[in-house]
Amino acid sequence: MPKQGDVTRRLLWIAGPLAVVAAFAFVMTAPTSKALATQQTAAVDTAYEAPEITDTASLAGPRQPIFFRHDVHAGQYQIDCQYCHVNVEVSAKPGIPTVSSCLNCHLIVGTGIAEVDSVRAYERDGRPIEWVEVHDLAQFVHFPHQVHVNAEEEFEVVCEDCHGQVDRMAQIYQFAPLKMGWCLDCHKQKSEEFGKPVSTDCSVCHY
Repeated sequence: MPKQGDVTRRLLWIAGPLAVVAAFAFVMTAPTSKALATQQTAAVDTAYEAPEITDTASLAGPRQPIFFRHDVHAGQYQIDCQYCHVNVEVSAKPGIPTVSSCLNCHLIVGTGIAEVDSVRAYERDGRPIEWVEVHDLAQFVHFPHQVHVNAEEEFEVVCEDCHGQVDRMAQIYQFAPLKMGWCLDCHKQKSEEFGKPVSTDCSVCHY
């Protein structure tokens, strides 16, 4: 009768090579980090491809000093809104991107693209980009972005509710009327839908 030590050695002798084969098979079939990155990039690239624009005069909305395409940045490359609008969770104003924000990417990428070259020219000249305000509320109206973005889950307002499908807009335009009745309708609808009051007090929106 073989001793226990002999049995253990025989089992290890059989299992050892099998473990090596299994590990080798796993390494050969598992995707590398480079392959995973390629798959992720491919998924982003195929999710949406922004169309080529040859006639900007026909686009809705005011023309900006830099033709910044939301359908390219937010749509095709799926850059989160808060990368550029950094204050939206903590301030009434969402924050408008500065030249340095643009150059976080375009210091390297985009060479030869006219609009990117313009951004770099602003940096060289030390000038801010004077973006044209699109969603221009009356001076006596107050829309606190942080309150809406940080509301309870059922009341949460997403960017598209007020701004439309910006990730498909080549040039941003005012999507919603942003009139008093439109805002009140939203507050009343939320109240009725979830059985919790959403304030319609004048002081909430008016100074």
